[in-house]
Amino acid sequence: MKPINETSKSKWMQLPRNVVVGHGVINDTGKVCKELKLNGNALIVAGSSTFKAAGKTVRVSLEDCGFSVNEAVVLNPSLEEVNRIENISDEANASFLLGVGGGKSIDIAKLASMHLDIPFISVPTAASHDGIISDRASVIKNGKAVSEKAQSPLAVVADTEVIASAPHRLLVAGCGDIISNYTAVRDWELAHRLYNEPFSEYASIISELTAKILIKSAGSIKPGREESAWTVMKALVASGVAMSLAGSSRPASGSEHKFSHALNEIAPNPALHGEQCGVGTIMMMYLHGDNWEEIRYALKTIGAPTCASDLGIKEEFIIEALLNAHKIRPERYTILGTGLTRDDAEKVARITKVI
Repeated sequence: MKPINETSKSKWMQLPRNVVVGHGVINDTGKVCKELKLNGNALIVAGSSTFKAAGKTVRVSLEDCGFSVNEAVVLNPSLEEVNRIENISDEANASFLLGVGGGKSIDIAKLASMHLDIPFISVPTAASHDGIISDRASVIKNGKAVSEKAQSPLAVVADTEVIASAPHRLLVAGCGDIISNYTAVRDWELAHRLYNEPFSEYASIISELTAKILIKSAGSIKPGREESAWTVMKALVASGVAMSLAGSSRPASGSEHKFSHALNEIAPNPALHGEQCGVGTIMMMYLHGDNWEEIRYALKTIGAPTCASDLGIKEEFIIEALLNAHKIRPERYTILGTGLTRDDAEKVARITKVI
């Protein structure tokens, strides 16, 4: 193997300049943008219901700080929608974008801002996934969900009061997404050992630590509690930072995410992404020969799904997803290897009580 020339190594990492988390901070969005020396026209990207719940508050805050504000309603999480938002941004002569809402609005704004080469501010209204801070965006491409390289937000404004008032199911889904870091890191380590895939010890430590902290805090995650929103938000931020350090989604996306994406393609009515990732983590931890019971207990304590019936998905779709998961992003090696046999898929699902 050719030796690495240490003097030629380089690494680019994108991290938010400001992360503002707390009660009522959505009212400080304009102030945050001013402190970042942003100026000109702002474009708020949000879903129709999210704009009513939080977008109007963001707009008032921006206008109070002297910004001209336009808005764009996101219809679906597709690349076509990204292009539409880019055209709206050009027409509005926007100098920066704000993604206000859940995964769809933030991912669309994140990608559009990168293509337009302008800053992006993340204003999550639910703690349902770790994309609120990462430089990855999940969109529909050619009918399939893909993870696209984007840019990290210049700032994150996460109002715990707003997040705590969102449906508790969304917070629970965020917990599932964080806990799935356990198997994602193990898959990453395995790929590094077997195929010498680039590996960041710092990113892996941060990613796994977020999962451990959340599992220890499982008993305190309750509906409507702002402290719960604070706990989950801190973990999501740390998980996003881990991905930025790694330069990929590897620290937070492995075999359990492949399972979730496969389920999306197979099941007529999939559950939330984080919910499916949580169930996937139980089974993938078993395949890794690790403590899957701890994962299952933590998810159950939080109130997250742990089996097919909890997800509202037929058992046959769970098995089919296990059989096809390795085909999702085949270049990303995981514990699934080149695929499970049907007998093995049924065995892991039954032993872990998923079916």
